[in-house]
Amino acid sequence: MGIEVNFEGKIALITGASSGLGARFAKVLAQAGAQVVLAARRVERLKELRAEIEAEGGAAHVVTLDVTDYASIKSAIAHAETEAGPIDILVNNSGVSTTQRLVDVTPEDYAYVMDTNQRGAFFVAQETAKRMIARAKGDPKKQHRIINIASVAGMRVLPQIGIYCVSKAAVIHMTKSMAVEWGKYGINVNAICPGYISTEINTEYFNSEHGQQLINMLPRKRVGKPEDLDGLLLLLAAEESHFINGAIVSADDGLSVQ
Repeated sequence: MGIEVNFEGKIALITGASSGLGARFAKVLAQAGAQVVLAARRVERLKELRAEIEAEGGAAHVVTLDVTDYASIKSAIAHAETEAGPIDILVNNSGVSTTQRLVDVTPEDYAYVMDTNQRGAFFVAQETAKRMIARAKGDPKKQHRIINIASVAGMRVLPQIGIYCVSKAAVIHMTKSMAVEWGKYGINVNAICPGYISTEINTEYFNSEHGQQLINMLPRKRVGKPEDLDGLLLLLAAEESHFINGAIVSADDGLSVQ
């Protein structure tokens, strides 16, 4: 018996969609039939991605979103639902990091990371969930999905990115809290914890001497590619995953159990 994942008629909002994993998530969901709403600050990059998705036969919309600005969050989600329709799937992906020792972290560094990775992720999920809950009260059988993008760094401490680790650990616990509170409304909330994934942002680093040293310390001496997360994304977004709620799923090639 085969299972075919089909997202025809679904609306998926992807934050941080202007590059990296966010752009990949948007393409994958669009290829699976979803209408995708691309959200980020870099609107020109989003428009380029929309053109790529449409050229491949998909449907995409663009909204401006700054997750560190509460008013921007409310406006973007309202715009998304006006433009595309009620959101069925949220991929809560926006994230930033700094590289430094904890003793060198400034209040500005701390706010930069936490405001995006934890506070921003929380209020994007909250604003989306409010709308999902309202719909669920009218249709108890309605299913929704929220997928928070955490990190292996939220499960084990990695050097030089301590504040990032703290922020992603908070996203993991946030995911569990949301799953408990919102599950009764048919909203499944899960988290993906990627390991080291090569994107356009870090490819140069992984090719450097220090990057190669890091790779040689990994369990299988390799980094992942964005497409290595495709299957997990589709699983957690699909209606067939209705029994998966509050799960924290590692996709790190074994790093978190090393």
